[in-house]
Amino acid sequence: MSLYNISPKITELAREVESSLKDVFSHIDKNSEFCTLKVMSAFHDFRVSESCFSGTTGYGYNDLGRDTLDKIYARVFGAESALVRIGFVNGTHAIASALFAVCRPGSTLLSVTGAPYDTLQRTIGIAGDGYGSLKFYGTDYSQVDLLPNGDPDIDGIKKAASDSRVASVIIQRSRGYSLRRALSISDIEKIIKTIREVNASAFILVDNCYGEFTETREPTEVGADLIAGSLIKNPGGGLAPTGGYIAGKAELVERAATRMTTAGIGGECGSTLGANRLLYQGFFMAPHTVAQALKTAAFCAGMMEKLGFKTSPSSDETQRDIIQMIEFGSADKLLKFCAGIQHGSPVDSYVTPVPWAMPGYDDEVVMAAGTFIQGASIELSCDGPIRPPFIGYMQGGLTYESGKLGVMLAADEILGTK
Repeated sequence: MSLYNISPKITELAREVESSLKDVFSHIDKNSEFCTLKVMSAFHDFRVSESCFSGTTGYGYNDLGRDTLDKIYARVFGAESALVRIGFVNGTHAIASALFAVCRPGSTLLSVTGAPYDTLQRTIGIAGDGYGSLKFYGTDYSQVDLLPNGDPDIDGIKKAASDSRVASVIIQRSRGYSLRRALSISDIEKIIKTIREVNASAFILVDNCYGEFTETREPTEVGADLIAGSLIKNPGGGLAPTGGYIAGKAELVERAATRMTTAGIGGECGSTLGANRLLYQGFFMAPHTVAQALKTAAFCAGMMEKLGFKTSPSSDETQRDIIQMIEFGSADKLLKFCAGIQHGSPVDSYVTPVPWAMPGYDDEVVMAAGTFIQGASIELSCDGPIRPPFIGYMQGGLTYESGKLGVMLAADEILGTK
């Protein structure tokens, strides 16, 4: 600690916060152990061996490792089938492929968690020029906002989902760049049951980004038809170099594969270029790595509350995703916090992040991300749009120890003690 000359005030606050989080950390460890058992069981059942790590080139036919990993994801997530590919450039790409699998021209896509985050709004066609979006291809859109307290509007969902034009529903598990809380699996289960009561034929897709392994169940285990997410977030365990996944009903997964590639090809092609080993090892590490990120988030909440900032979730709330929201109230404090996170990172610690026009977003975004994998949200990072009330969204932490250090440096930046 002396290397960073962290102030005595921050050091003492850190001790107090850690002491208060013993029960929270114990709960996180138990969840990690359960999820690790799920992963290990799947590895054993599908006989993972060295031959799974070889990978392919060119068309990627007969890739044992790729096809076996699909089966492992499906088993762990309680799904019929899965598509795990380095060809997905990000989570939005995977979710978009899943959306095109469940939507059709002339029908309506219903969002039951309010407006999706910025990049998905362009995918749907409710922002941007609309070219290539769902709207461009004839799918309409409607939404049900969350209640003021952040809970799903069950009555509103029941009414909206009963419309015969609604053929697909999207549930956003995490908060994105919004003030709402992340949904629990129990929340998602309740939403799905409500939709099924009035519209049994609608396909239900869950944007699962940031939520994998934060609880013992996944949305596909409580009735979701499809889930999708990014490998450089939770399920990649900090090792996957790129990619995304889709899991759920076999027919819909194959439709999504057709969207990812083309009709007649689907998921049969797609070389892995030597990445299989990292995808396997990352998924094996994922429950533990997610636990490290959750501990880092809880510690951050406790520290920032001590300094008088509003957080969500609070330090004594159960975390449902790896994102920790801090309301700074000014651009200056948001930028200072992000600078501290950057300076506490293992990569590019010497640079200071500045706001920039990020593709897919309407406002300038500041992003602190000294990561081994570019843009990896499972690694310690913090970002946020430069707009009131100047919210910072911190996520990740490959190890709790390094995450804790980053938070302490960020707190010191705000206090101006460095």
